[in-house]
Amino acid sequence: MDYSEKWGDSVEAAVKLALIDLKLTEDQVTVTVLEEPSKGFFGIGSRLAKVRVEKKSEVEEKKEEPKQELKKEAIPGRFENVSSRNKYDFRRESKKEQRSEDSESHEANSYRERREHRGEKKNYRESRVVPAEEKPVLRERPADLEETTDHPVYLFMQEVTEKMGLNLDIKASFNAENVYIDINGKDSGTIIGKRGQTLDAIQYLCSLVANKDNDSYVRVVIDAENYRAKRERTLEQLANRLADKVRKTGRSVRLEPMNPYERKIIHAALQNRNGVTTRSEGEEPYRRVVIESTR
Repeated sequence: MDYSEKWGDSVEAAVKLALIDLKLTEDQVTVTVLEEPSKGFFGIGSRLAKVRVEKKSEVEEKKEEPKQELKKEAIPGRFENVSSRNKYDFRRESKKEQRSEDSESHEANSYRERREHRGEKKNYRESRVVPAEEKPVLRERPADLEETTDHPVYLFMQEVTEKMGLNLDIKASFNAENVYIDINGKDSGTIIGKRGQTLDAIQYLCSLVANKDNDSYVRVVIDAENYRAKRERTLEQLANRLADKVRKTGRSVRLEPMNPYERKIIHAALQNRNGVTTRSEGEEPYRRVVIESTR
């Protein structure tokens, strides 16, 4: 058999399965991407990648060999760290590939500029100790909130949940600086997602809606079935339990990667705790809190 068509979570995964099926190496095949993978809308409607891997003819292999040797001689070491994606001869439309590269480049530059503006360090191994005075205190809900049914964030939430096919009760309240959305209903678990990831994603989108064409920043908080408060209590209990362990053993503890909101909860819970200090290390979305002994 000179070709194999496989499905996978990513193009690379599908290619690996096809290579195993053909018992060939990457430089012996040509890869055609039949279907690009898609994560869907908040995980709904996701799609696998599909590739067609064909064995190269002897003529093609002989033509490619001198080109590879010339490139290695011209730029020594350049191809030592080439990603697996670049090893494949993908047959994509040039315009589509260029748009993808431009988009990735723009996102990388934007992310780097935001980090440099905040003064964060570029190396993910480097970390910044958060002094007690910098550690944020979680804000209580303002007392001057007014209920609304015509705020742009409320209308956006209604539209999103309707398109997701969810049966939810949505209430909104706001003031000049804040918008709060409270969600209840039998489909609340779907809107929360694993460890609140879907809830955080929707909150980010709502924040973009609230601050579009706005001169002053509006803070948006999306909550479902009082999940935020429950998660906060769970994280505070975890922080104190691990702090006791660090004080007892003198060994640092690294927590799992968390979003900025959850890291703030850990920092705030331990900012006045004797014998331990906290810091954050790594880069988003794998940035995590480290609890260390001060003794």
